[in-house]
This record gives sequence, C-alpha cells and structure tokens, in this order.
Amino acid sequence: MIVRVVIVVAAALLLAVQVVRNASVEALATLHPASAAKLWATHPSVEISLVLAEIGRASRDRRQIGAAAFAMIDDAAAKSPLSPEPFLVRGVQAQTEGEGAAAARAFRAAQWRDPRSMPAAYFLANYYFRAGQPLEGLEQTAVLARLSPRGADAAVPFVAAYAQDPRNWPAMRALFRSQENLEDGVLFTLARDPRNTGAILALADADHRKPGSNWLPVLLSSLAGAGDYARARAIWSSIGGGSGNQLLFDAGFSNPGPPPPFNWSFASSTVGLAERQPGGHLHVIFYGNEDGVLASQLVLLPAGRYRLQMQLAGSPVHPETLRWSIRCDKSSDPISVIPIDQAARNGWTFDIPANCPAQWLELSGRSGDIAQQSEATIASLTLARAGPNA
Repeated sequence: MIVRVVIVVAAALLLAVQVVRNASVEALATLHPASAAKLWATHPSVEISLVLAEIGRASRDRRQIGAAAFAMIDDAAAKSPLSPEPFLVRGVQAQTEGEGAAAARAFRAAQWRDPRSMPAAYFLANYYFRAGQPLEGLEQTAVLARLSPRGADAAVPFVAAYAQDPRNWPAMRALFRSQENLEDGVLFTLARDPRNTGAILALADADHRKPGSNWLPVLLSSLAGAGDYARARAIWSSIGGGSGNQLLFDAGFSNPGPPPPFNWSFASSTVGLAERQPGGHLHVIFYGNEDGVLASQLVLLPAGRYRLQMQLAGSPVHPETLRWSIRCDKSSDPISVIPIDQAARNGWTFDIPANCPAQWLELSGRSGDIAQQSEATIASLTLARAGPNA
C-alpha cells in the first residue's frame, strides 16, 4: 500500500513538473525562442518560434529560407496539428516556389485553425487580389480590419485603393452590404482626391448619399480646390439638397441642412461666434482680440455688377469693426470691402471680373489697437445683379 502511494505521488510530481515546464516553454517561445529551446528544443511551440524567427532574419537579409527550417516546421505541425503557424510557413514556402493554389490551401488551413489569425487573413487577402478575386480579397481585408486594434480604419486604405478600377466596383458594393462600417471610411478617404468622384458616386448607396454624409463636404472641397466648381455645385445640389438657382444660398439664414461650401459656414472660435436665429436673422459676436472670418459662403457669380443689401436688427454694438468682403477663390486679396453699417445704410455694389469663376463672400471681424467686442444681428439679406444686365 505504501509503495502504491509513493508511485502515485511520484507520478503526480512528474506531471506537475511537466505542466510547469510546458507552461514555461509556451510563455518563452514567442518572446525568447533560444532560451525556450534550452528547456525543450523539440517542443512544437519552440520549433514554431525558432522557424518564424529564422524566416524574419532571412527576409531581413534577403536570403532564402533553409530546408532545415521547413523540416522543423513539419515536425511541429505533426506534434501540434491545431497550430496555425506551420500552415502559414507552408503557405509562404509554396508562394516562394510559385505554387499559388497550394499556398492558398495552406493559408485557409491556418485560418480554419485560428479564425483570429491576422497573418492568415493578410496572406489570403494578398493571394486573392493577385489571383483576380477582388471580392474574396476585400472580405479578407475586412476580417483583417476586425482583428486589428484599429478596427475598420485599418482596412480603409486597402479597400479604397481598389476603387481605382471600375471592374472592382461590384465587389466593393457587395463588401459594403456585408460590412457597412467600412463604407463611410472608404468614401471619406476617396473624397480627398477629386479624381475619385466617379468611384464615389458609383459606390455610395442611398444611406450614404445624404446631406449629412461625412464624405460630401470633403469631396466638395476637393473639387473646388481643383477648380471644378460646376461639378462640385451640381453634386451639392443633387445630394446636399440645395438649389443651384440662387446667387446666394440661404440668404434668410433658415436652412442649415445642405453643407458648406455652397451654404454658410459659421465660426465658433477665439475670433467670435456666428449663428442662425429664428426669423431669418444672423447673429454675430466678434471678440475683438484677433482678425478672422465669422461667416462665409462660396458663390459662383458670373462676371458683372452685383448689389448686396441688408438690415441691422436691434441696436448693434460697434458694427464698424464688422465688414463684408468678396474675393476670388484662391486669392487672398478682396475685390471689394464694406463695413456692415454702411452696407445696411446704402447697400453695397461690387464688380466680379471675367477671370474669377468662384468667389468667397465673407463677413469678418477686424481688431483694433484696443480689444473691443462687437455684436450685430443681420436681417433681410439680398444679393442681386445690378446695372444694365440686372
């Protein structure tokens, strides 16, 4: 009986030692494979880590991976059939030997063993794109995004890159239907380049083609920056919801829906504050500490003479520091400037030259030697043609 107890205790101790040893090796293998190898050189985790380290060094030194490394990974795969890493290595080996189909099978096997393997998703996405299977490639990119600490943002640049080719648009639409969180980011990224306008209009579904869509003001700004004002205004009218017929949009300060630049942009900064008020009024406060724009709108006035008229509601406080100006887009020098109190009393007439296809109408504050807060409420604003062509 005593002998039996001793045998049981000894077996338990040996098992405990084995468990501790195995846990130590598992912990060390991915961090210090050489140290782990001294404890248990043939443990599958050690073999995997040693091979991955060797592959990294070989890639860095631009040399071939030795046959011994692949033999070691085969041994690890036999000992640990559920580990994804051996299949990743096999896939890389097949790729280097030009066996794309075999590489894809290995990468799929790795992903089956560990659906959260980022390398498996990366290698599969790369394979599918190279094989001309963009939908599968984009789906793997979405998997990669879900696994990334940055979420969908990590996949956005990769997906956006495939919008350059119209042949990929059907696959991208299908991807957006299954991965809705990607669409906003991709459209926003594409909108930074006006050359992507066609792709954006082709890819944006009804839920992402609204006045509040985050990509719309970015695209409008990109098109305006490229001088394509007419196209920007047409897109703004069709998606933003603004009418393209008026010389000045929302002169009554009652329609905040359509986005800038063809609707008003108001300041809320260290310069001051501008905001719509009920009854068709614009209320502005200029703090007087620094010059700056309080309200602005991009307008497309054909060459000719125009007249702006307005009223100051209530009792303005120091309105002489507030002024209207009109300047050509991409020019810092105004065509004409007038203080708002003069515009309210006498109106403001100015001429748009022929070489000025787009203009900024701006209400600004101008500081003096002593900081002086100014406040005014503007009403009954109108802009119309003047002179013989009115």
